[in-house]
Amino acid sequence: MLHSVVPYVMCVVLFAIGLYAIAVKKNLIKVIVGAIIIDNAVNLFLVLVGYRTPLRGPAIAPIVTPEIEKSRRAVQELLSNAVDPLPQALVLTSIVIGLSVSALMVVMALRLHQKYGTFDLTQITKLKG
Repeated sequence: MLHSVVPYVMCVVLFAIGLYAIAVKKNLIKVIVGAIIIDNAVNLFLVLVGYRTPLRGPAIAPIVTPEIEKSRRAVQELLSNAVDPLPQALVLTSIVIGLSVSALMVVMALRLHQKYGTFDLTQITKLKG
């Protein structure tokens, strides 16, 4: 029972590490790494939510083939043993969005470094909001 909770606890730990990096660290690169860690923790959580341990047999991918459609028993087995495909699709979308947001953060950090000569957020004081 305890071993089934460990991955969820690790997701929370990863999320807390990323949140700590965003909230406490003053180096812009460390803040970006914290945001990436949070993104990965959320993706891992979504994958864990979509996985379920079947009652009998191994977990299988939810792929319907013509052979499966012909057999009522095969359809019932697929429904009882297949993992949920929706979180997998959400994670794929989240990975693409996370990559583009990370690239944008890195480009903005490089532009700030070009303008101010530092990644330290406390020294970048001329920002107007």
